[in-house]
Amino acid sequence: MAETLTVELGPRSYPIHFLSGKDSVAAVAGDLRRQGRPAALLTDAGVAGAHGIYLDRNFGALPRLTLAPGEQSKSLECYGRVLDFLAAERITRQGVLWVVGGGVMGDLGGFAAASYLRGIDYIQVPTTLLAMVDSSVGGKTGINLIAGKNLAGAFHHPRAVYIAPDLLATLPEREFAAGMAEVIKYGLLGDAALFARLEKSALTPGSPGLTEVIRRCCELKAGIVRADEFERAPEGGRALLNLGHTFGHAIEQVTGYTAYLHGESVAIGLAGAVRLSQKLGLVPAADVTRVERVLAAHGLPVRLRTPLAMAALQAATARDKKNREDGVRFVVLDALGAAATRAGVPPATVEAVWRELGAA
Repeated sequence: MAETLTVELGPRSYPIHFLSGKDSVAAVAGDLRRQGRPAALLTDAGVAGAHGIYLDRNFGALPRLTLAPGEQSKSLECYGRVLDFLAAERITRQGVLWVVGGGVMGDLGGFAAASYLRGIDYIQVPTTLLAMVDSSVGGKTGINLIAGKNLAGAFHHPRAVYIAPDLLATLPEREFAAGMAEVIKYGLLGDAALFARLEKSALTPGSPGLTEVIRRCCELKAGIVRADEFERAPEGGRALLNLGHTFGHAIEQVTGYTAYLHGESVAIGLAGAVRLSQKLGLVPAADVTRVERVLAAHGLPVRLRTPLAMAALQAATARDKKNREDGVRFVVLDALGAAATRAGVPPATVEAVWRELGAA
């Protein structure tokens, strides 16, 4: 029997099922068919290549749309393709979209489900560590625009999430490392014990405690989402999940979403966040070393591989969707394991951080 964690949101509550061994979603897909609910499947070519047997076994002849993997599929063009696919398959308002893949497919599929027929159900089956610990939970969906990352989207919670850590066995090493950036983020923003655990030993797909760590990250996110579902808290709240992302999103946008995986950009962003916190007098210099050591131990970058233009990075930061009327909002660390939002950071201080990260 799969272990379950519930994201408590009143009538929008939903379960996260942690699967192991022979657990599968085939029975759930079969139940939907017997209920007469039309269903379709969205995935990407990487998942289809690595888990074709899994897809066939669990979803059979379900109509399937397979897109190119990677951040570039979080686009208006691919969003339109998903909507046209659902319409062509005559998915009704009682229909369900299965989304099997990483964060890109989850964000794209969730946004399509939110807007098709003004909203249909979708179910997430994350296949990457990043999606398992972060993007599949919380109901944030969206796509990128030329102006910036995730600038179009909607809050639309899945009906359920099915997490099968066994799927990570085929995940490329670089992709697993990218997911670890989000795991490290959760330790930094809300669980000092989790961060200390990562300091002691780097996690790998074969680590015996991996499922426990994934569940802990989901618990942390579920708690934050429950307290601030629509990110309306004046301080802290759901915005804390943006730790490292203000810097990271700017890197992604300036490089056209091609030079770094999302988790790699977040890792550099986490290095930036702890450096900013140190410059603001919140944490000691020793904490900068500790954070960067953990990131490097998990195969993640802490500096830009090649210099990026300061002006472009600052402009991208100013367009971050978390910003408010009082300017750029950063998530900073009051301590390792405790985060807070901060506005009014002097631009010169931010520029100094960017230069330390390798901006030109």
